[in-house]
Amino acid sequence: MSEPGDGRVAVYIDFDNIIISRYDQVHGRGSFMRDRPKSYSTAPKASFAEKLAEARVDLGAVIDFASSFGTLVLTRAYADWSLAVNAEYRGQLVGRAVDLVQLFPAAAYAKNGADIRLAVDSVEDLFRLPELTHVVIVAGDSDYIPLAQRVKRLNRYVIGIGVAGSTAKSLAAACDEFVSYDDLPGIARDEAADADGADEEETESPATAAGAQAAATVDSPDGESSAPADTEPAAGETAAEPEKPARRRGGRKRAAPAEPEADSDVDSDVTDEQPEDSQVVATRLLARAMQLGHEKDDSTWLHSSTVKGQMKRMDPSFSEKALGFRSFSDFIKSRSDLVELDDSSTAQMLRLAPTRSRRVRHSGRATDGVSAN
Repeated sequence: MSEPGDGRVAVYIDFDNIIISRYDQVHGRGSFMRDRPKSYSTAPKASFAEKLAEARVDLGAVIDFASSFGTLVLTRAYADWSLAVNAEYRGQLVGRAVDLVQLFPAAAYAKNGADIRLAVDSVEDLFRLPELTHVVIVAGDSDYIPLAQRVKRLNRYVIGIGVAGSTAKSLAAACDEFVSYDDLPGIARDEAADADGADEEETESPATAAGAQAAATVDSPDGESSAPADTEPAAGETAAEPEKPARRRGGRKRAAPAEPEADSDVDSDVTDEQPEDSQVVATRLLARAMQLGHEKDDSTWLHSSTVKGQMKRMDPSFSEKALGFRSFSDFIKSRSDLVELDDSSTAQMLRLAPTRSRRVRHSGRATDGVSAN
């Protein structure tokens, strides 16, 4: 069996299962079936949409974790993608090259509608692609126990990912390895801490801290340009004027949306997303790669080549030269507040800065990239 990081990985996501389970985890058991609209042909009500946003799943963190076992050969998500409830995730998934498998439920909406299709596809893939070494099943239903057992009998390593409180213990026992969604690197362990404004700045992840610095350098060359607005008491009347654009109902303030109209031929999934600063994205990518490395390896230090390889698996477009650095070590040195570099020997070694490592493990919301999607 191949070691983790050197394998060929297939990922199968029971989308409805993970979304509904997460919703019930946040809002209480049975909440989704109680709150969901009776007709899925209409857009969800505002109250339901707000609850969905509160229970939003970072599927990017799931895919990143799966990539730590090796190269992702295929990634599939099963759901009825015509539903408004699911549509918001399409951009996030398509951006990660996930194959969206369309399901057309013949009966009423059901949480386990993808079970048979997912199981049939996965077993077929194992015979069709003998080089597969790892299978990741993102679901928590006990219905997947026979699938996990069959995959193990076919000499593949089975990883399960489910939401705590909605995962059958027997399914976890049937897998070689099972991880709760809340324990994935990049996911907040205690999301209530994010609501505490006083602790938010102290506990935010190094990816956000370094990213904010990078964004400030790019967007506002004058590093103190934002400070005077907050420190000049005499400019109270002047400072109140920039807040007028916050009122979206002013007719003259809607000139900004003219840009999307000019690019009407561009895919809506692309135009809906605001591009992030490349330095911010790279910092967040490094933070999550380090988290995954420390999760997989008990040693304090990680090989720089291992970290870079994980970053490339998570984002094949990553290039330190495109960011303005001559080498990967130069890129690491520019993030010294996040990562320590030991280049005293031929093999360069990395580790999370001791003052930052605890914060990274317990403040995943800042690094999960959900808001960007």
